Order: sequence, then C-alpha cells, then structure tokens
Amino acid sequence: MKLTLSGAIESAFLCVVGITKKSKRDDPMTPAENTNAIPLLLVEDHALLNLEMERELTDAGYTIVTATDGAKALAELNMDSNKFKGLITDVNIGKGPSGWDVARRLRERMPNVPVVYITGDNASEWTSRGVPNSILLQKPFAPGQLTTAISQLLNRISSDIV
Repeated sequence: MKLTLSGAIESAFLCVVGITKKSKRDDPMTPAENTNAIPLLLVEDHALLNLEMERELTDAGYTIVTATDGAKALAELNMDSNKFKGLITDVNIGKGPSGWDVARRLRERMPNVPVVYITGDNASEWTSRGVPNSILLQKPFAPGQLTTAISQLLNRISSDIV
C-alpha cells in the first residue's frame, strides 16, 4: 500500500472531523468517472476543506472541477461556463475576485445556474452581495448539508423547466 503525504493529511483530517464512511472513489469496482454526473465548479482556498467537499460531492454522484481562488475559477468559466450546472464557492477565496464576484460572473452567462455560497464570517453580506435564488451555508457545516443544498437548487431549476 502506498501512502502519499496528501493521503495522510486527508486521512488525519477525516479522523479529526469524525468522518468514517468509505468513499465510493476508494472502491475498485466503482468507475473512476461517472459520465452521467452533473458537473459542478467548486471554489475553496483551504486545501483540506476542498478535499472533503470534493469527496462528499463525488460520492453523491457529481463531477467536480476545483479552483483554489477567484482568478482560477474565472479562468475555468472563461474556458466553458456552459459545462457547469452549478457553483459552490467560498466567499473569501484569497486575493483577486471573491466568491460573490465569481457567482455574479457565472450568472451573467447562465442566469439560472444554482449557486451555493459557503462562509465562516460573511453571512450577513449574503442579502446584499449574493445572487438571487442561492443558498448560503455557514461554516462549519456537516458534509451532507452541502449535497442537500446543491441538490435542492438543481431540483428547483429542473422543476421550473418542466
């Protein structure tokens, strides 16, 4: 068995937060890529949170593209914003564009795309800076809350289309 440093850090983090479930990505019988999965852009500058959220969302059946700051997120959107069916973004993502900015830019191109904001200290700004029909999760939150939030928004969008 080969243990990488990132694997050790991720395992330690998962133990600290009390997450013991096995990831579907760890199952050799599970395909590495679900071709029917809904693609989401995940923007988070803290590596351990990024890993945990990516794992949770992948286990829920989503395909995840990650960005660690606003500039990288905007670069992903500039390549092909239409490929993303949802955005999950931290509000404070380092220097450059904020999560608020990334969501507004995506909504300019795709007005109905679901947006979930996550923040530890900017929740009070959501009503004035957040895009309409979005959800804000205050850190810390349970991993399942993230999956529930994005799923609710995606279901709302698909029921509005039908």
